[in-house]
Amino acid sequence: MNDPTPTLDESTVLQQLQVLRVNSQAGLSAQEWVAVEKPVAIEFNGISHAVMLASPANFHEFALGFALTEGIIASADEMYECEVEHQAEGVVVKTTISSKRFAALKDRRRNLTGRTGCGLCGVETIDQAVRHPSVVTHHFELAQGLLVSGMKKMHDMQPMHHQSGATHAAAWMDLQGEIKVVREDVGRHNALDKLMGHLALEAQDFSQGVVLITSRASFEMVQKCAAMGVGLMAAISAPTSLAVSLAQETGVTLIGYMRQEKFVIYANPQRVLIS
Repeated sequence: MNDPTPTLDESTVLQQLQVLRVNSQAGLSAQEWVAVEKPVAIEFNGISHAVMLASPANFHEFALGFALTEGIIASADEMYECEVEHQAEGVVVKTTISSKRFAALKDRRRNLTGRTGCGLCGVETIDQAVRHPSVVTHHFELAQGLLVSGMKKMHDMQPMHHQSGATHAAAWMDLQGEIKVVREDVGRHNALDKLMGHLALEAQDFSQGVVLITSRASFEMVQKCAAMGVGLMAAISAPTSLAVSLAQETGVTLIGYMRQEKFVIYANPQRVLIS
């Protein structure tokens, strides 16, 4: 893979603003970077399916990762084309998927008008919201020290966050503890979808690494990892009850509260080698 640290195009994903910085004694004029957030629409075969507020970058990876983790397609080769159209108010990512997958998509009748903090907006039924991916059966043992050091390494590979403080990151770490790629976005789901899309384009074996995220471990994040066959997801913040339940059901090792040298294993601890 290429350099794991994302290339930062400041003109695209960051905007510099004039602000008033206030402390206990005075207010001072200063310049501050903010993360750019735009509506990004994803179309499948000419039909708009989802609109998310996202960082305007890595569009092909985003569309592919979203299609895979949402079960719209089963493999990267079922997406044939991906074109990006920049409009005045946002971006439209136009994809072409196989006719079989598109027919199944139309049957689902989903219209996800999303936002950065919501992964289920627009879902019409509970069955659509709570999908049950296949059980992840592959096994490995990863030393706890590699998880701790991996999270620390990821922190240094987030240029958007260091500039703006407003983005999440998702990283892929191999079983030797090396961070292979990091993706950032204003939305935690988007960052994970972009990561999954990148890995799929690289034909990555999802049994040979783990996912690290800088957000809470929500149900949708576990669902996306399980859908791709990822055996372990570690989050910097806490999980929800539904996330833990799904991790237990699908065999995903779920780690939360990963801070400094400490963390909590909420499901399937057998993949972590405790020293």
